Parts: sequence; structure tokens; C-alpha cells
Amino acid sequence: MEGDCLSCMKYLMFLFNFFIFLGGACLLGVGIWVIVDPTGFREIVAANPLLFTGAYIMLAMGAMLFLLGFLGCCGAIRENKCLLLFFFMFILLIFLAELSAAILAFIFRENLTREFFTKELKKHYLRNNDTDVFSSTWNSVMITFACCGVNGPEDFEAIPHLPYTSLEKAIPEACCQRELQSREGMIVNKEACLAGIERFQNRQ
Repeated sequence: MEGDCLSCMKYLMFLFNFFIFLGGACLLGVGIWVIVDPTGFREIVAANPLLFTGAYIMLAMGAMLFLLGFLGCCGAIRENKCLLLFFFMFILLIFLAELSAAILAFIFRENLTREFFTKELKKHYLRNNDTDVFSSTWNSVMITFACCGVNGPEDFEAIPHLPYTSLEKAIPEACCQRELQSREGMIVNKEACLAGIERFQNRQ
């Protein structure tokens, strides 16, 4: 009976660590994608020190979870004391890292609010100016995710328009619905979108 219980615990530990291994691999992949992505996420992350630090923390945590899951899986199946010792040391390190992250999140909580991102958008966004890194990055994000601003199209009402538009409350072209959600995708109806007809705009 005792042997069956230990065997059950061994396989449960293997299964648990296998999911940690998969989670770590996903987190590692997302961290690498955010840092090296050529469509603009790299610039918006680099422009904000807090996001820049967060991206590398995500990368480090993904690598640590990946290694943790690997050690846990191997240690459980092979019943290797050395691997299990490293496994528990990594768990301690992750606990300390999570504690540090919680403290940092509490200290910088005002920089993680919707209001903060809205204020930054209104302050730095230059609409269709693709020579500006901040604006180009926002446009890429909005086109890729079919969204508009932080809260919606109303975020752009306080932003000065470029001289060539005569619309009083025009939203940027990046907020217009496209046949394909990429910069190469054709805008469904540009004039109607810029004129404020909601069904041709991305509202989220």
C-alpha cells in the first residue's frame, strides 16, 4: 500500500511539473517575442523603463519555470535526489522573485493603470506620423489587435489633428476596420470611418 502511494505521488509530481514546464516554455516564448518582435512591440517596450524591465522579468521567469519543470519531471521519474534538491532550490528562488515582483508592483502601481497609459497616449501620440517611434508603435498595436486607443476612439479627441484632415474629431486610420488585420490590409471604408461611423471603426 505504501509503495502504491509513493508511486502515485511520483506520477502526480511528474504531471504537475510537466504543466510547469509547458507554462515556462510559453512564458519564455512570449518574452522573446515581445523583445525581438519587428512589428513595433519592441519600441513601445523600450520607450517605457517599467515595461522594459517587465519584459526581461517575464523572460527570466519563463526560463526559470522551464528549467524548474524539467528538473521536477526528471527528478520525479528517476527519483534522483540531486535533481529534486535543485528543484526545491528553484522553488525557493521563484518564491523570492514573486515577493520582489509584488513589492515592485505595489511601489509602481500608479504606472500600471489605464489612466497612466491614456495620459501617455494623449501626450506623445502624433497620429499617422510613422517617423515617430511612439506613434508608429501604437499604430502597429492597434492594427494588429483591432483596437483603438486605451479606452476607445474618445482617447483621440483631445489630440491635435494633422493639417490635412478637416474632421473635427477624426480618429487615426489605425482605428479603422480592415479586411486583414495588418498594415497591408485594406481599410474597409476609410471615409466613413474617419467621419465617425462606428460600424467601420474598431471600438474596443
